[in-house]
Amino acid sequence: MRTRAGLIAAALLLTACSDPEPDGGLRPAPPQSSVPGSSSPAVAPALDVVVVAEDLDHAWDVVQAPDGTLLVDERSGGLTAVLPDGAVREVRADFGDLFADGETGLMGLALDPDFAGNRRFYSCQGVQDGAGASIAVIAWTMAADWSTADRVADPLIGGIPVNERSGRHGGCRLRFDAEGALLIGTGDNAVGTNPQDPQSWAGKVLLADAATGEVAVWTLGHRNVQGLAVRPGSGQVFSVEHGPDRDDEVNLLREGANYGWDPDGNGSYDESVPMTDADIAGAVPAVWSSGDSTIAVSGATFLDGDEWGGYDGLLVVGVLKGQGVLALRLDEAGALQEEFRLPELEGAYGRIRSVLQGVDGALYLTTDNGGNADRLLKVTPR
Repeated sequence: MRTRAGLIAAALLLTACSDPEPDGGLRPAPPQSSVPGSSSPAVAPALDVVVVAEDLDHAWDVVQAPDGTLLVDERSGGLTAVLPDGAVREVRADFGDLFADGETGLMGLALDPDFAGNRRFYSCQGVQDGAGASIAVIAWTMAADWSTADRVADPLIGGIPVNERSGRHGGCRLRFDAEGALLIGTGDNAVGTNPQDPQSWAGKVLLADAATGEVAVWTLGHRNVQGLAVRPGSGQVFSVEHGPDRDDEVNLLREGANYGWDPDGNGSYDESVPMTDADIAGAVPAVWSSGDSTIAVSGATFLDGDEWGGYDGLLVVGVLKGQGVLALRLDEAGALQEEFRLPELEGAYGRIRSVLQGVDGALYLTTDNGGNADRLLKVTPR
């Protein structure tokens, strides 16, 4: 777990880098060249897709416990467990204070690294009380039989800004990094000043101690972080975020770095600006960009294991508007080498919100089509 001193150091580093000197250590890497190709490689395995849970509504995230149980949530509130024997059960939990409007509601989930011992997990969700609405990370404990979940740190981290009028750009993805720190991807709330304001937690990736709730800004200049993925064996962290009319992005994150979203139009929210503004000193260019025709990328995970054959090592990303799964092959430094779509999932299941490689090696997907028609899918190489 990151120490208190480490979190404070991260905050100080970001403050120092929010207005960097010309040679302040955040010089952008050379822009990535466009990498053609939309078909899967010749060595690609065929994929089998099965439905493991259905009748969900705006299924947002999924995690898998060490015993194989899957836990999925719904944006309007609710948790569902799929047990190792395939039984599906509702998990009783208190969502009486949930703020669910527009893009905000019950969003990211993460299991504690010691879940097998402490049964602790985390949600990122909109909350409301007499003082108004915000976004909070809440710690829960899960009953041994997966029947109920109880809040134990309520909130663990509170006061993340939310757009109370529309719920727009609420984030909010959770992932533990390789050192055991909790990463929190947030949205900018469609407020132009938020992404570049180092004092605001909106439009950021935050770094937190899940035991104490201590939090610091880790990176800034984001629009709406919908995915976080930690690369096995390297510790690299990649973020996935929605663009406006152009340039959905995948970014390789570096502590203290600025990813260049600056829509402050003298008090308005100016979405005509580029996702990565090259005029911002030190702005880090994206690893992958969609270009003018955005596809609305969302959750992300790495495929890891020999059983995946030619897909081993890929970063796979859920696609909402474009309806499918995007696959990116990256070199060791994180530079883009190849991109294509997984053919078995192309347009077949609608909008894909979250992707997760489970502890069993399978790939799990949640759909986000609404109307109680959403499903949890299991994808395995044939």
